[in-house]
Amino acid sequence: MILEGPDTSLPTREQRAATASPSPVGRLSGRRSEGPPNQETLATIFPPIADYAFLSDCENSCLVAPTGSIEWLCLPRPHDPSIFGTILDRAAGSFRLAPIDSAVPAHRQYVPGTMVLATTWQTRSGWLIVNDFMAVAPWYRDGERSESHRRTPGDFDARHVLVRSAVCLHGRVDVQLNCEPSFDYGRDDAVWDFTGGTYEQVATLNPSVPRLVLTGDMRFGIEGRAVRARHRLVEGESLFAVLSWGDVEPPMNRAQVDVSRAETSRFWRDWIDGGHFPDHPWRELLQRSALTLKGLTYAPTGAMLAAPTTSLPEQPGGQRNWDYRYTWIRDAAFTLRSLHGLGFDTEADDFLAFLGEVLEPRVATAGAPRTRGNLQVLYPVDGANAVPESELDHLTGHGGSRPVRSGNSAYNQTQFDVLGAIVDCVFEHTRSRDSLSERSWRIVVQAVETALRSWKEVDRGIWEVRGEPQHFTFSKIMCWVAADRGARLAALRGERERADLWWAAAHEMHTDICEKGVSEEGYFTQAYGSKELDASLLLLPTLGFLPVDDERIRATVLAIEGDLCDGAFVYRYRPEVTDDGLEGQPEGSFTACSFWLVSALVAIGDLDRARSQCERLVGASSALGLYGEEIDPATARHLGNFPQALTHLALINALLDVIDAEQRAAGKSMGPAGSPSWWNAVGMSDRPTTAT
Repeated sequence: MILEGPDTSLPTREQRAATASPSPVGRLSGRRSEGPPNQETLATIFPPIADYAFLSDCENSCLVAPTGSIEWLCLPRPHDPSIFGTILDRAAGSFRLAPIDSAVPAHRQYVPGTMVLATTWQTRSGWLIVNDFMAVAPWYRDGERSESHRRTPGDFDARHVLVRSAVCLHGRVDVQLNCEPSFDYGRDDAVWDFTGGTYEQVATLNPSVPRLVLTGDMRFGIEGRAVRARHRLVEGESLFAVLSWGDVEPPMNRAQVDVSRAETSRFWRDWIDGGHFPDHPWRELLQRSALTLKGLTYAPTGAMLAAPTTSLPEQPGGQRNWDYRYTWIRDAAFTLRSLHGLGFDTEADDFLAFLGEVLEPRVATAGAPRTRGNLQVLYPVDGANAVPESELDHLTGHGGSRPVRSGNSAYNQTQFDVLGAIVDCVFEHTRSRDSLSERSWRIVVQAVETALRSWKEVDRGIWEVRGEPQHFTFSKIMCWVAADRGARLAALRGERERADLWWAAAHEMHTDICEKGVSEEGYFTQAYGSKELDASLLLLPTLGFLPVDDERIRATVLAIEGDLCDGAFVYRYRPEVTDDGLEGQPEGSFTACSFWLVSALVAIGDLDRARSQCERLVGASSALGLYGEEIDPATARHLGNFPQALTHLALINALLDVIDAEQRAAGKSMGPAGSPSWWNAVGMSDRPTTAT
């Protein structure tokens, strides 16, 4: 039967992209909208960024909305297209398991010491708890080697399954499952079929994408791209659903689900137990940040994601939307330094091995010459070449913020500060491990020699500006770090001639920076010849460029606090005067910089202000203890990709700095994580040279 009347069918994604209206609200609702959308309206369409939970198995990760819907999951690698992408477009696929008549949970928390999410629901007829986790299991690849693992295997490995289980705690609860994958960022809806003669397992049939298998103890029904199920639980009863994408059989019954949860919890708790955490009220937040950083690692290669997401906006409705699903060499090096401070050294071993592989690819045959790769700013976690940046025009973007980007063109930018981060990472690793491998030493030599050739040139800087390159002061300082730390490592190896050469270069850089990178008022500036401030210079006290009691260090910290702060929140720079290529578009405060200010205040001896600043930032965390890239000072709303590694590592450093300063003031100290004999035999504070 054909019904006459107006066509009310929804357009295809391609049609919607071709006829996109200026208003994302109009696109989402099907109504024409005049003028820019109201931000309050957009807030009702997308959950706030800080409300998402983060799950990981150290290979893949997902974000879970407070509604119980998984709204972000990319397979098979973190930078691959999404299968659930509702965080960027409300039609791009999701997976919900929750009560039928409830959208707001009573409580959400991580099971302490784990990456297992427990969500409690109260309905009109009962109480329900849902546990979500990405399963990690004892090594199960008996008789075969993994094709993706390039690091030394541990005792556990990801099972490539997402487990969701529900238990009725009281009364009765009607539970609904709705699993709607949409491959390739929502372009290719799932095609399902049953795998056997019962209702308990279905699988996708889409070619050229990961095969998904949904298993459970509910009776599934296939409705278009969706798999749906409904079931009433009474007190004490339970159900489960497992989404798998690997070649390992998923848990098939409740007993196996319980075993999988126990194994996953044991993996995370065994790992966190290996760290050194102070007995302090901030201990839980430190542990959650450490677990988050661990969850952002990619176990097969040792790389570390900057964040698991792309294009979450730094300014609602703006264009500062970037793809962070890669490993930034600088951020990973900073992160591993923080993990060293907590006693986690294996991650640094694996990252340096990853870095060695991307710089020195394996030779195909024995005896063949070893080729040396050029250092990039960022890499995919599998070490492949970075994918060029593109825009996904068919997606509305989170809160209507477009464009949505895949890939990041910063991979081929010139950023000299990366060189110092690499050498400093090896330097700190050597202090902790009491050894320096030949491969790590070759990485140091390459980085230092590049710094010596390049430090007088302009670059894009730590903030990856898309405007004109400049002589950024922080980049020059990090080149000095490369030469300084490299000279110390050369001395440890007994290479005195090279140590003297590098130390002389470091001295030349130091003199140049102090002449050209300091304003008439006595503070370090964003760039040579500029009077602008830059929050990256808050790292000066921790880099050892000058003594912390030097007046130029204090003047820089106080000038940034006075000019770039809004309460406890610190901006990277003033976008209206810094040419970052985005024509002065505003952004939120940069949360890592806010924690850097805490550490800088501790370093210059202002512990009271540092503690006050830290307490306000701790209070700005999400309900689950997570942080995005930025925070809006006016609303304390989290902005940017989420959760972000750089923010959590800055948090760890800041909290440990405050705690240690308090303990030293009270006559006790946490002390260093380790005291290797080889390092102390040289003396970590001595100049590694006889040159003057």
